[in-house]
Amino acid sequence: MQIRLDAYAAGAAVATDLVNTGPEVMTSTGEALPDPAALRRFLAARHLPPGDPTTHDVRAVHELRRTLRELFAEPDAAVTAERAGALAMATGTGPTLEQDDDGRWLWTVRPRPGTGPADALALLTATALLSVLRTLGPGRFRHCASPACAGMFVDTSRSGKRRYCVPEVCGNRVNVANHRARRRAAS
Repeated sequence: MQIRLDAYAAGAAVATDLVNTGPEVMTSTGEALPDPAALRRFLAARHLPPGDPTTHDVRAVHELRRTLRELFAEPDAAVTAERAGALAMATGTGPTLEQDDDGRWLWTVRPRPGTGPADALALLTATALLSVLRTLGPGRFRHCASPACAGMFVDTSRSGKRRYCVPEVCGNRVNVANHRARRRAAS
């Protein structure tokens, strides 16, 4: 697996998805990654090499999820950069310059040989967080604006005005609640 350093939106989306699989977010359904099969589905759905995850890999991904959640909530951008950088260095090699099919030179990193899914996810998400910090700034790491949600996300939208971890779920719930409140107030 090769990770382009300028393609941070995809890595940030994976980081957001991973952070929001925890039981503190999925309060009605519980742990979204309870076993190797669930981890395999999570990876495959994001077009990442699923391999053959083990229960050890699941525990390592749960630990990575806790680390990422802490990074999302860290108020000091320098601390976020330092910790994300350490995570990337511990799990990957590079950076190197590689040419794409059009002959453009791109910065890339790769997971260390023989690493498991947690290390590959750590490298992908850590490099994405570093790129978001550099390109968009620390204000793009946010808590979901829905009062009923403990989710977090990285806003890579062009406008930088995203408010919900899953807009079509949390945003819709808030909009429906507001609509019902207006209807009650009008009657």
